[in-house]
Amino acid sequence: MQKRNAFYAQSGGVTAVINATACGVIETARKHKNKIDKVYAGRNGIIGALTEDLIDTSKESARSIAALKHTPSGAFGSCRYKLKSIEENRAQYERLIDVFKAHNIGYFFYNGGGDSQDTSLKVSQLSKKMGYPIQCIGIPKTVDNDLPITDNCPGFGSVAKYVAVSIKEAAFDVKSMAETSTKVFVMEVMGRHAGWIAAASGLAAENEGDAPHIILFPEIAFDQKLFLKRAKECVDNYGFCVICVSEGARFADGKFLADAGSTDAFGHAQLGGVAPVIANMVKQEHGYKYHWAVADYLQRAARHIASKTDVDHAYAMGKAAVQFALQGKTAIMPTIVRTSNNPYKWKIGSTTLARVANVEKLMPRSYITKDGLGITNRCRTYLAPLIKGEAYPPYKNGLPNYIQLKNMQVPKLLETSFKI
Repeated sequence: MQKRNAFYAQSGGVTAVINATACGVIETARKHKNKIDKVYAGRNGIIGALTEDLIDTSKESARSIAALKHTPSGAFGSCRYKLKSIEENRAQYERLIDVFKAHNIGYFFYNGGGDSQDTSLKVSQLSKKMGYPIQCIGIPKTVDNDLPITDNCPGFGSVAKYVAVSIKEAAFDVKSMAETSTKVFVMEVMGRHAGWIAAASGLAAENEGDAPHIILFPEIAFDQKLFLKRAKECVDNYGFCVICVSEGARFADGKFLADAGSTDAFGHAQLGGVAPVIANMVKQEHGYKYHWAVADYLQRAARHIASKTDVDHAYAMGKAAVQFALQGKTAIMPTIVRTSNNPYKWKIGSTTLARVANVEKLMPRSYITKDGLGITNRCRTYLAPLIKGEAYPPYKNGLPNYIQLKNMQVPKLLETSFKI
């Protein structure tokens, strides 16, 4: 059997553990040199394939690749770029085939969320339609935790841990100052349509009166009257009120509380800050002094406080992707299958790309309290194992010692260029 090269790329918003998946892919591929020659990484995702901007990971030492496991963000660069259908833009696909042929690429691994799995699916279809054999495996990744079929998504557990820890610590601060200063604190987290990250903040509330006192989910229509009533009750009862709001919180008519009026590369509404919107509502109604914070990139870049469970999941998905491809499988995505809650146990499964591409998994209603402002015990049981365990990176001079790869470019072989 002729050895062929593999293409790996990272797509969409990066996470604290996506590089652990890259580590799993590359280390596993290196153990099968009889079948996989080199792993080429796409610089900035699928764009790297289209522009023939490939990174030769074989130029990196085993030590450097291993260090990816504790380094956040996307080591090879990511992108938000969605392939059109073959009928809409055949030139894109012909270009991909040209690049794959030129560099003897027979394995395609794309690491991302729902839109990225759509790209993986299209590439697998491309293989059949254009007669070019390639084993195509999508690898799950998204802090939003909204991919279906898989129990959870690598990247989510670490964001969940960061959010729960951050809101717990901030609540201690607010409580200590509430008598003469801030009485309301609002923390905004990611989550356009799914409230999984906001829900994770609820893990910090272990006893009656603990923060967060209010959680606002995209899945539940925002009721301003109920919200303001609950905020006042919390201040009256506890002396302060801590709120966690998802960026995708919306009114009953579907309009986001913080709709900036523009769209991103995938056509999604570009959201502004919902935290100040919420905080101002409370100020205008009750006159309370407030502070607000937007976790933004901090939540998904926080490798220093990553969940060990999440790191283990991320690495395992990369490893499984290579193993599946070597077994001749294609157009699938490895999944996490939960087999026990307490103790938490899991195994590797798989699903077809057609079942996950462009499909969002929202919070079940049973995970949200009847009033729509908190999480249920059922949700807590699901979430709790995902934030467990610590996997601290090595430190140097008081700071995390993260790796920056050389990312040496593979020489271009095609005479033509491609404009994105």
